[in-house]
Amino acid sequence: MQLRKSERQQAKIKMALQGSSGSGKSLSSLLLAKGLTNDQLDKVAVIDTENGSADLYAHLGNYNVLPLQPPYTPEKFIEAITICEEAGMEVIILDSISQVWDELLDYHSKLPGNSFANWSKVTPRQKAFINKILQCDAHVIATMRTKQDYVLQQKDGKYVPEKVGLKAVQRDDVSYEFTIVFDLDIKHFAIASKDRTNLFSGRPEFMINTSTGKRILEWCTSPVKEEDVKLRIKDCLSVSQLMELYKEYPSFQLPLKALYQAKKDLLEKLVNPQNFSQNGNSISNRA
Repeated sequence: MQLRKSERQQAKIKMALQGSSGSGKSLSSLLLAKGLTNDQLDKVAVIDTENGSADLYAHLGNYNVLPLQPPYTPEKFIEAITICEEAGMEVIILDSISQVWDELLDYHSKLPGNSFANWSKVTPRQKAFINKILQCDAHVIATMRTKQDYVLQQKDGKYVPEKVGLKAVQRDDVSYEFTIVFDLDIKHFAIASKDRTNLFSGRPEFMINTSTGKRILEWCTSPVKEEDVKLRIKDCLSVSQLMELYKEYPSFQLPLKALYQAKKDLLEKLVNPQNFSQNGNSISNRA
């Protein structure tokens, strides 16, 4: 074992898009993939379980499609991902991984014996599938359907179901495995419910396009460290120069927000004529 300084290596993004039917998950995934490959869609593969829906967007370019037929087992997906890796694909779209969970739930329901104990036969298969995604030497975009979620609330001495929002059709903890999770609504607007890149955290809803993918690619490939950006902020001589730096590295906008603001306030104070007397001396230094 050896202790070392933390360093973000060139990353392969693993992200998920979740939304109801018709929210634009397939199209948004392809637009992200187009940006992640710098418009080289021939380096993109769609593993399609949605009855040929991937072919509906062929006008975008010549991406590859690998159709799967039921049953949508984790093992079949793992094999499909391997095929895409061996073909040199840079982005693999899994459309969708909800079918894997449906298949596992169906498998679990048919097992004889104790229902709780039978999860020991399901969990390893799910874990192998997720590990294949995480260890894949390509960018991976997974889509998930959502459904209305309910909780039981006590009213007048009785427990009644109450709507609490939408929930992805997959294992409850699966979102923790992805670097970015985008929630899409029926109007195709996206918002990040999880974002370790800090590119989209706290931002208002937006429509995913090719530029979104290119921003994520820049985060994946940028060798720039936070300390490098801090030094460049310190060296900025004007607000316009500071703003250019701010736009250049979107992944550092939130982590270094306070530093950017402090530098901006300082630069604006220095150029404000009210802070200086006519002979050039600072008013604050006058007796």
